[in-house]
Amino acid sequence: MDLKSSAMSHAAATIVIFGLLFLQAAECRNVKKIKDGVTYSAIKCRKHSALLTDFGAVGDGKTLNTKAFKAAVDHLSKSASKGGAQLIVPPGKWLTGSFNLTSHFTLFLHKDAIIHGTQDESEWPILPVLPSYGRGRDAPDGRFSSLIFGTNLTDVIITGNNGTIDGQGAPWWDKYRKGLLNVTRPYLIEIMYSNHIQISNLTLINSPSWHVHPIYSSYITIQGITILAPVNVPNTDGINPDSCSQLRIEDCYIVSGDDCIAVKSGWDQYGIKVGMPTEHVVIRRLTCISPKSATVALGSEMSGGIRDVRVEDVTAINTESSIRIKTAVGRGAYVKDIYARRVTLKTMKYVFWMTGAYGSHPNNDFDPNALPVIQNINFKEFVAENVSIPAQLDGIANDPFKGICMSNVSISLSANPTKLLWNCTGIEGITSNVTPKACDLLLQQQKPVDCAFPEDKLAIEGFNLTTCFAGFAKV
Repeated sequence: MDLKSSAMSHAAATIVIFGLLFLQAAECRNVKKIKDGVTYSAIKCRKHSALLTDFGAVGDGKTLNTKAFKAAVDHLSKSASKGGAQLIVPPGKWLTGSFNLTSHFTLFLHKDAIIHGTQDESEWPILPVLPSYGRGRDAPDGRFSSLIFGTNLTDVIITGNNGTIDGQGAPWWDKYRKGLLNVTRPYLIEIMYSNHIQISNLTLINSPSWHVHPIYSSYITIQGITILAPVNVPNTDGINPDSCSQLRIEDCYIVSGDDCIAVKSGWDQYGIKVGMPTEHVVIRRLTCISPKSATVALGSEMSGGIRDVRVEDVTAINTESSIRIKTAVGRGAYVKDIYARRVTLKTMKYVFWMTGAYGSHPNNDFDPNALPVIQNINFKEFVAENVSIPAQLDGIANDPFKGICMSNVSISLSANPTKLLWNCTGIEGITSNVTPKACDLLLQQQKPVDCAFPEDKLAIEGFNLTTCFAGFAKV
């Protein structure tokens, strides 16, 4: 076996081992088995409950259950003002098209339940383009509704004891590669214009495109999610908060062909017009594997602004970069007040990567004078090994990225690293106790400096979960 094959085999084994360990742990988190059901943690419990099979669903993996899901949600929506309701998806393989959720509602998946997204395009309604994007992400026209969708809702929970939602994305990926789609591929879960959302304790696999997309929403908790997608498929991002505020993303394991987490807020002139930033975000205890993309990306669609993002206790393995800032002339707005600490990186192309020339635009009508402001970026306590390029930091010539701070960073190089270890243009900042030595534009401080990390708590961190019950048998 040659060195390349050996390395690939080692990387594959690492992914499998981490995945199996994480999945094994996932079955236990926040769930306790009791007779004919389980208890689980949630932002709110429900007074009423029903099984999907009460509405004629058949879990054989072949029968289409879109009507059953819709009928169940419609029926349970009548309990919204009477203590709310939960729909329990019992063991089985439940094939369905897109369906909408309702307020004061819980969708709970048994650990042996799999929701399969149908490959019949007619079961995925077409939606208008997002106001802050101005066009579909894949194509200029509209976009397919996500498999699980909701808009203008409050108090929505999608959870389980590690049940699975499978987007069956392969045909969508193939059509995308061949240019056969006129509208944007569907996401797995999308919640719009909503508040008080919980997505937890699930395995999400093979989305046609992004897996979790909260947009124009607030007070969102995403916990204990496993996301698995082929690493060679484009735009299968894990979790993409978009023009949202007060988010807590924690204890997630993501293998993806694109960014594990991508923080966004709209695209060029459309995002500037809508003007909804993503702000007050905490991301912690994340494990990411993404050989072609970032652990956490900020942008590239950031035209509503991104601020106050806190990343801590993150591990990335065989991933292209750690925390990447992506922007361009025409984006406008800002990426500021970004904090990261206790980041462990193993086998990386880049540790630090920032670009002001990302380049993709919805059309040619963007404003060339709309320059993004990138400032107050704080990275500390990074340990990285087997790294090809410590840093590629490219600001904009007449719009430098300012206030970059890096402290207590240790980078071990791969066997054949790039000749220029730190490639820096259009940036300003400082470093302290960083090895190998940073570029001259990041001034090395003679006295120790500890880059900032906020000690206050976000409002979303104060939300306490309560213990709820899901029964799998009729009483």
